[in-house]
Amino acid sequence: MAGRLLIAGCGDLGARLHARLGGEWSVTGLRRNVERLPGGMDGIPADLLDPRTLDALPRDWDAVIYTATPGAFDADAYRATYCTGLAHLLDRVRTSRLLFVSSTAVYGQDRGEWVDEDSITEPTRFNGRVLLDGERIAREAGGVVVRFSGIYGPGRDALVRKLRAGGVECRRMPPQWTNRIHADDAAAALAHLLTLDADRRVWLASDERPAPKFEVLAWLAQRLGVAGPEAVDGEECEDSAGQGKRVSSARLRATGLRLQYPDFEHGYEALLA
Repeated sequence: MAGRLLIAGCGDLGARLHARLGGEWSVTGLRRNVERLPGGMDGIPADLLDPRTLDALPRDWDAVIYTATPGAFDADAYRATYCTGLAHLLDRVRTSRLLFVSSTAVYGQDRGEWVDEDSITEPTRFNGRVLLDGERIAREAGGVVVRFSGIYGPGRDALVRKLRAGGVECRRMPPQWTNRIHADDAAAALAHLLTLDADRRVWLASDERPAPKFEVLAWLAQRLGVAGPEAVDGEECEDSAGQGKRVSSARLRATGLRLQYPDFEHGYEALLA
């Protein structure tokens, strides 16, 4: 057994990681409602925003993964989760292996540029700025940051539900680049990073093929047997944002990570099945 692992803020991603690890680690999940943890996982009921509830938490762990997510999409909720909650946890526990789950929202590139671990991080939205603050806290504690692109999979199927509801509009040109990773591959990435001893402190985790949003919607619509997206231009589009970015996770894959779903077609085919 590799040791004692704490998954703080253990939700769907933590449950998938636990299933992937099998008996390799002794896994404990920390969340407010431990009844929602998967079977076979030890649980500690606690609220990361209330340090008093962390008093019963053992101090020493072989590894800690911080997977907490905010309950609302606003600056206060993000700061509470990614900064305050993390600081409370680090005040209580000690570990030589900390993984902090972040997001590619820390990149502000919006003209279809490729980004990797060395790309400049100048986010234009509050979520990216707060995540960078959380990353700084984790890295100052000796932790490793994992920046995931959009995670999809069972229970994370917004595009499928949107198409089934009908009336989807999307800009075709210039393309709006999208990046994603299947939830099972996200869990595999965390499991893989637990095995690495490299000094690198930031990793990107995404599938191998960024794709224009229109292409993804059109492919999904064909598989679902529903009307495809209506192509609109510029300001006519409900979502008239820029071109987005293209995320490269080549460095992580070069360490030996193999994705089960290397692109959106493989991932959504499995989801729809």
